[in-house]
Amino acid sequence: MKIALIGYGKMGRAIEKIAIQRGHEIVLKISVDNLEDFTPENLKKADVAIEFTGPHSAFDNINVLLSNHVPVVSGSTGWLEKLPQIVHKTNAENGAFLYASNFSVGVNIFFAINKKLAALMNEQSNYDVRVHEVHHTEKKDAPSGTAITLAEQILEEVKRKQSWTMDQPASNQLQITAERIDPAPGTHTITYSSAIDDIEITHTAHNREGFATGAVLAAEFLHNKKGIYSMSDVLGI
Repeated sequence: MKIALIGYGKMGRAIEKIAIQRGHEIVLKISVDNLEDFTPENLKKADVAIEFTGPHSAFDNINVLLSNHVPVVSGSTGWLEKLPQIVHKTNAENGAFLYASNFSVGVNIFFAINKKLAALMNEQSNYDVRVHEVHHTEKKDAPSGTAITLAEQILEEVKRKQSWTMDQPASNQLQITAERIDPAPGTHTITYSSAIDDIEITHTAHNREGFATGAVLAAEFLHNKKGIYSMSDVLGI
């Protein structure tokens, strides 16, 4: 499979390493230093693009890729208020798009556990719940996309919580707290607390390899497909 990497920072290089190990070819690498190479002619070389950039460039990048009929796997966070436009664009172009706030296989299993636990805790009103995340200092957005996904899953199940906040929460709000500490690749903890006890689940990443491997698995899944997908589709969970 021929892969275009849109975003060639630490994550892009980690994805490149895994992709090559799995027998794929990197035909295009776009960073801030060679934006002039982000052209329709170069995009024709790719079977699929993996897009890891930032909140201010992801939406435009994805639009360009879809306009050029390149299937897109995106892990950029901080732009999701525009996601409905990308869904519409994908359908209009008969394209393929897969978004995940986190591509790690372990994190996606953690998502499934989080949703199940939240459903169990819906009737346990004596427990409060909070989300805490820790990332490296280069992480541009806070809270992380993964933390937001976890929070939104909880809000779907725990009916006494109506919204999330990073401020001091009201009783019907779910608090997310965020720390930026090097060299942490990412830790996410969900805590249910009562006067009697605490229930806590945590996922801790040791390096970027899990994220990179998941992104390549997603690209392999998306190749030759049409439509909108998620990591749940890739992993069958």
